[in-house]
Amino acid sequence: MLKHLIFLAAGLAGSAVPASAEVVQKSDAGFVIRVTSEVAASPADAWKSFVSPSGWWNGQHTFSGEAANLTLDPMANGCFCEKLPVPKGAPATQKPGSVMHMRVVYAEPYRALRMVGGLGPLQSEAINGTMTVTFAPIDGAAGKGTRILWEYVVGGYMRYKTETIAGAVDKVLGEQLAGLTKLVGPLAPKPATPAPEAAVAEPVADEAPAYTPDATQDEAAAGESVKAALDKLFKKKDEAVPSGH
Repeated sequence: MLKHLIFLAAGLAGSAVPASAEVVQKSDAGFVIRVTSEVAASPADAWKSFVSPSGWWNGQHTFSGEAANLTLDPMANGCFCEKLPVPKGAPATQKPGSVMHMRVVYAEPYRALRMVGGLGPLQSEAINGTMTVTFAPIDGAAGKGTRILWEYVVGGYMRYKTETIAGAVDKVLGEQLAGLTKLVGPLAPKPATPAPEAAVAEPVADEAPAYTPDATQDEAAAGESVKAALDKLFKKKDEAVPSGH
């Protein structure tokens, strides 16, 4: 329990996270966290980095204190696991300890991965946690890239207040995605092009207004991409069955 509380405290004091990290739903029954980022890599390259958490996960949010002890087997029933060191003074035959953070229930390389389990302090509680991660190709202002979207849905009985634990887990997940984004490389915005002198003149009355991104709509579209991507995977070949069959 002590390490669980350390994990929680570290989450509350977490460093800067992507602007799109958000607790999108919360109630006494549970909460939903959505974290998204855009990287300058193909879905295949982003996937390959993601399934090697030892290269980007923050070691402060592990039980062993070392991200190098983390592994992720991206296949059904695969384990997002952590190796715990053998205690000092233990006999040579003593095997190292281990932690199963999450278990893989769906894996389609380069596109979607779904895992179940309670992360950090949630592991000690009677909850169900489902994390869906999608990798969608995008055409950004600075070129092609990938939008990585995490959704973590948590529900069940827990001894933590939803308001407190949801915010902590949100910050921790945001920090991890920031680490992955830094490793892969963020999709940089298009460099600003100096306007020609003619454009400095008084604006023309019928000039079309500049496009302003709508963060609300962008986030809604990002959220829908999880459902759309997975629904398409399971779309039935025959939508209707003839009567009499």
